[in-house]
Amino acid sequence: MPTLNWMGKEKVVNHHRDVPYRVLERVPEKGVLDSHGSDCGNIVIHGDNLEALKALLPEYEGRVDCVYIDPPYNTGEEKWVYNDNVNDPRIQRWIGEVVGKEGEDFTRHDKWLCMMYPRLRLLRELLSNEGFIAVSINDVEVAALGMLLDEVFGTGNRLACAPWRAEKSGGKEKTALRTGHEYIYFYRKTADCRITLEESSTGKLNLKDRFGRYKKGRELRKWGATSDRSDRPNGWFGITAPDGTVALPYKNDGTEGYWRWTQKKAEMQEILADPEKAHWEMAPYDPGVTVNGKTERWVPYEKIRDEKKVFGWNTWLDGYGTNSDATAELKSLFGSKVFDTPKPISLVKWIVSLAYDDDAIVLDSFAGSGTTAHAVLAQNAEDDGRRHFILVEMMDYADDITAERIRRAISGYDNLAPKKAKNAPDRFDALGGGFAYCELGPTLFQGDGTLSPQASREDVKRYVWYTETKAPYVDRSTESPYLLGEVGDSCYYIAYEPDAETVLSYDLLSELPARGATTVVYADRCVLDDKVLEHLGVRFKQIPRQIARV
Repeated sequence: MPTLNWMGKEKVVNHHRDVPYRVLERVPEKGVLDSHGSDCGNIVIHGDNLEALKALLPEYEGRVDCVYIDPPYNTGEEKWVYNDNVNDPRIQRWIGEVVGKEGEDFTRHDKWLCMMYPRLRLLRELLSNEGFIAVSINDVEVAALGMLLDEVFGTGNRLACAPWRAEKSGGKEKTALRTGHEYIYFYRKTADCRITLEESSTGKLNLKDRFGRYKKGRELRKWGATSDRSDRPNGWFGITAPDGTVALPYKNDGTEGYWRWTQKKAEMQEILADPEKAHWEMAPYDPGVTVNGKTERWVPYEKIRDEKKVFGWNTWLDGYGTNSDATAELKSLFGSKVFDTPKPISLVKWIVSLAYDDDAIVLDSFAGSGTTAHAVLAQNAEDDGRRHFILVEMMDYADDITAERIRRAISGYDNLAPKKAKNAPDRFDALGGGFAYCELGPTLFQGDGTLSPQASREDVKRYVWYTETKAPYVDRSTESPYLLGEVGDSCYYIAYEPDAETVLSYDLLSELPARGATTVVYADRCVLDDKVLEHLGVRFKQIPRQIARV
């Protein structure tokens, strides 16, 4: 495969691994909570997007369903600055300098590629196997970006380079060819991507019902993080099972969950009207768990009927809004054009809707004016979805423009445009929702590998829990100050005191209330020998040497 080379490439291909892990610090007064006191799993982060992506890695690695980014196009007009602390004297000279125009800055393309490469590497790690990335660009870097994405994601994972008509009149240029269009690259992470793919085999249709042949698809219960009924109350409802009983989305531990599809989704409406539209199996609860006196229940699955999926969308993006629409939207929010290069809500809504699940996690690490969050909220209001957004913006307007736009979209806003578009409403309805506003906090590890004294015990606990389990973190410090939690038959503790040494001994073990078949204990040192640990079912991990690094 042909690859792209540029000044500094050899120094940035692994730079994402050298970026220090920093904790996220909430700023409660800048966030918004919904009527239930929840941030709805949405986040706005103010800070360098490379460090912010690294900070997201422990909790969100492999969980993001859709990435949309609108990076600097490198036209020489954006006044963007290279700021990555790469260990190379040539690159060090770039830090803090505004990237100039063609003919003035002869390393402008090298700087842009050095900036983009490590961010794309981290974005790929954050994507789920079913996820995809969409990247906006114009003619200046479209060729370089395509080769860069080919290298990071693989040529076989390119889905499209879709032209988007960005200007209604075809562009401002008055000579030669007018370029009133931009491009959006679409790449998947793996062949399991849930966007409708071009002639992608789904596997043999090995089952049959009265409608024809099919293959068993995904279970309709929500799994993993935020899968409790309280996380999505409208996902708790009954479906008639094959024996006429009512199936409810109980989880394996007997607690109440929810279906991945709401009653408004067309496929769920079909199943509610005719249960045979789903594949059904009896599934047991966890050992010892009973619900209503039963140890098992009916569970529905999707039915896949196409051996091959065909390309499901037009790759010439015309009619999804233009730059002038985006400017008008911002003026309706703020009364003036407060941001130079916004994207229209309709375009980003369409990209967001390509994510298969309506509770997808959507990430934008070049957040700008906050269009992506606005689009997620608007799409949720339209189809009753529970999508979540994560936005990262490094500039000082992260609060005054990016987050402020989301606040106004959540609560509703008056149309402040001095010249309102024809038939435009005087007020826009509240879309609802909430979000947490975060700043980048201290690094967790110091240069010598020790834990930073600025990092709190809670920060360390969360980090260790996510790197060990990838499971949602629940504070269980009321049971034990060292308890992290349990996953399967394993129980995790971290005996960490910022100002004192902790020792794994019989005395410490006697203070730990919960035990599993395997009990993992982090401490500064251990005075029990290996045979004793094996007999007790305990695994010792030393702080900080055996804390995983992301």
